Amino acid sequence: MIRVMTTEPGSRRRVPAGAAVLREDVTDAIRSAVFEELAAVGFARMSIEGIARRAGVGKTAVYRRWKSKLHLVLDLVSAVAVQGMPAPATGSLYGDVRAVLELAAYALRHPLASQVIPDLLVEAARNPEISATIKAALLDPQLGIAAVVVRDAVARGELPQGSDPERALDLIVGPLYWRLAVVRGELPAGYLDDLAASAVAALTR
Repeated sequence: MIRVMTTEPGSRRRVPAGAAVLREDVTDAIRSAVFEELAAVGFARMSIEGIARRAGVGKTAVYRRWKSKLHLVLDLVSAVAVQGMPAPATGSLYGDVRAVLELAAYALRHPLASQVIPDLLVEAARNPEISATIKAALLDPQLGIAAVVVRDAVARGELPQGSDPERALDLIVGPLYWRLAVVRGELPAGYLDDLAASAVAALTR
């Protein structure tokens, strides 16, 4: 709580030291707790109390930063866009597709992401605000990467003019997402190599 300090006329007014400063280590602890809480109980059952308990802070510390669990999750998802991966530049369409699959597989197999992303997609179907945030944080950056991959492949003569980045993204990442996030199956040895070759064949046919 910020205390109002009374002073005598003409005296210097003191500013409450640290009263309005949000400690970054506390903010980081809360963000980590949100990921863990989402993975453990899902968005619907997640509560500010559970997040605060997991982060080792009071509820007030959470509410100082976010006014609800929805805004907390939206902020967290939005941060993903800032940390987006760069487009690959391997010099070939196959190499670029294989690199995209490698990074996507790493992200989708992360213990927290494998629980959090499917749950948020379910919530997005019910909540337009979550849907718009997920699109901006997850889909738009991926589409941007696909656009660069397609552009470079067209410039090298590997793809025809007018190739569609959205179709490319569907063909590259769609099967991998199905296997890891929906079916939750393992990736056999050589799976990403075969998937990259299949995607390239479909794109170039």
